[in-house]
Amino acid sequence: MIFEYQPVTYRHEMKHRINPLEAQILTSRFDVLFQQDKYSQKDGFYHVHSLYFDTPYDQALKEKLAGVSQREKFRIRYYNHDLSFIRLEKKIKHNGLCAKQTARLSVEQVQNILNGEVDFLLKSENPLMIDFYSQIKGKLLQPSVIVSYQRQAYVYEISRVRLTIDHHLCTYQNKKDFLNLKHGIPIDNHYILEVKYNEFLPEIVKMSVQGISQKTSSYSKFAQCRMMDW
Repeated sequence: MIFEYQPVTYRHEMKHRINPLEAQILTSRFDVLFQQDKYSQKDGFYHVHSLYFDTPYDQALKEKLAGVSQREKFRIRYYNHDLSFIRLEKKIKHNGLCAKQTARLSVEQVQNILNGEVDFLLKSENPLMIDFYSQIKGKLLQPSVIVSYQRQAYVYEISRVRLTIDHHLCTYQNKKDFLNLKHGIPIDNHYILEVKYNEFLPEIVKMSVQGISQKTSSYSKFAQCRMMDW
């Protein structure tokens, strides 16, 4: 099978640190105005589990803390406890815009990566997997931290708007337990509103967040969890 590079589509991204009351207000508005994300469960929430990779000298963390305008991170992600859909993701930041490339992984492939057996990535013919392999071998990328949290997510078709409220951030001590997570370590009680969109932010979205603190934040769930053992 021949794979082609996914076109990189850059999107706008805004983050706001909000309090629990603001989160409750936003949820009541979003429930009326927007459609819930496809991963949402009956209660409107779902869990996100990500394993991030970094170099032995913490390049990704240091670049984030320094506010480097062009940077990238690799992670493996799944939702709730559903291991039938796992993705390798490369998150790209470029002068305030963000983009993401993805590739599907099987449980066996993820377990191989956790065990340091990565040659299959090079043989996959998938450009993202080959890129990941090159970074592992060239920059010595290795599992650095597990990041888990609860999410409420909504979508709006115009300008492909995506609104998320994340909370109950936690991490785990043993990164090899990524596929069998138990007993997370709470990190903080913050609520984080994220708004992503393409060309412009529709008026209905602007109106839906009125009255909420509009101060943007550089809050990073990855950095917060990494700082636990840095």
